[in-house]
Amino acid sequence: MTSKFKSAIVMTCATLGFASVSLLPADARPITPAERRQQPYTGDLPGCHDPALLKRIASRFVQREKKYWSSGLEILGYEKVSETGYRSNGLDYIPRRYCRAAAVMNDGKVRQVVYAIAESQSIIGWGPGVEWCIVGLDRNYAWGRSCMAAQP
Repeated sequence: MTSKFKSAIVMTCATLGFASVSLLPADARPITPAERRQQPYTGDLPGCHDPALLKRIASRFVQREKKYWSSGLEILGYEKVSETGYRSNGLDYIPRRYCRAAAVMNDGKVRQVVYAIAESQSIIGWGPGVEWCIVGLDRNYAWGRSCMAAQP
């Protein structure tokens, strides 16, 4: 091998070695839990069974169905309510509790509803906010296929 070729190989290896060092996890951004921010979150969220939140989902569902889809569908009640995740996105994001339930509808069907309860995300930031999706009734796919974006 010629000396030029050897020096080219050495330079390539040095460059690749430098590039791989910069990709180490030590260069990742530091994680600051939401509780330690200047305007901190508490992480204190209502449970998935909270009647006020379930009622809010049912009320907003009726409003949406009446205004946009003229379907007359309503949620009569919930069964099999369970938590699927708590702060699943990480400690430095807005605290969220992820839930799912079986919604008993007035058309006799039972459909899965997935929802996320987020701290300080209701109107003007007072109280918990809730985002929800009913599988099979997200007609414009705002939450993606089978409400995938609403799940952890």
